[in-house]
Amino acid sequence: MANIEQNRDRWNKTYDWEGAGDEWSVDFGGTEALWFFIVYPRIHRFVPARTILEIAPGFGRWTQFLKAECESLHAVDVSQKCIDHCATRFASEAHLQFHVNDGTSLAMIPDNSIDFVFSFDSLVHVEKEVMQAYVSQLARKLSADGIGFIHHSNLGGYPVRSKLVKRFNKLPSSSRATISKDEKVKLAANAVEAVLSINLQGNRGSSMTGELFTEYCAGVGLRCISQELLNWGKGGCLIDALSVFTRRGSRWDRADQRLKNRRFVEMSSVVSNLAKLYCD
Repeated sequence: MANIEQNRDRWNKTYDWEGAGDEWSVDFGGTEALWFFIVYPRIHRFVPARTILEIAPGFGRWTQFLKAECESLHAVDVSQKCIDHCATRFASEAHLQFHVNDGTSLAMIPDNSIDFVFSFDSLVHVEKEVMQAYVSQLARKLSADGIGFIHHSNLGGYPVRSKLVKRFNKLPSSSRATISKDEKVKLAANAVEAVLSINLQGNRGSSMTGELFTEYCAGVGLRCISQELLNWGKGGCLIDALSVFTRRGSRWDRADQRLKNRRFVEMSSVVSNLAKLYCD
């Protein structure tokens, strides 16, 4: 997976943002369907919230919904291009603030001020060092009863398969370009993925796991109270995690609960069909 500098360059320079991020919602029938059928049901207990922090908003795919669920919202992204776009897109929304960071810092967010932390379909691309840095700071940024919902990678839970990702990422970019154009290699790669039942093309952080997220929380006085491990795009391997966390002793604090959801890929096709009936 790309490091912080490579991610910054990609989202600032090389990625064209032609679909403004909505292109990643196509498999679910669109962004509206993905939000109301997949994301919102998982966070409905936590919103509205007085102050929301969104990490890595991109072009505002989720900001457009979160802005109605709070009195104030801070959005933090490593990409200046993304923050500039959001600032323009939501210029009429006085309760929204947008910040460019270095890829890990939340120094611009006041301590004890955040009631709900949200990140979906963004931090799946970061490695464990970035995730640990964010979690360690969120222990200070959350309010007394603050709570968070973060979508992150669990690819590190498959170490043998993760090695394949690391080896591919170590190839020179020119070699990768050649490989991607070679149809025979493409077919072979798809065959390997099918046999392993894993999505190796999702650019997931190969060092990050659900267990590590729980450990990071415990180390700074937070508790991961629920974790849903799920597959994404294709294959049965649970390469993603949806983690909910809070301060120890908050009103949300409880023993952790875990779910292995191996049917998430199937849900995308169901939601896509529902979108034809119920979404714009």
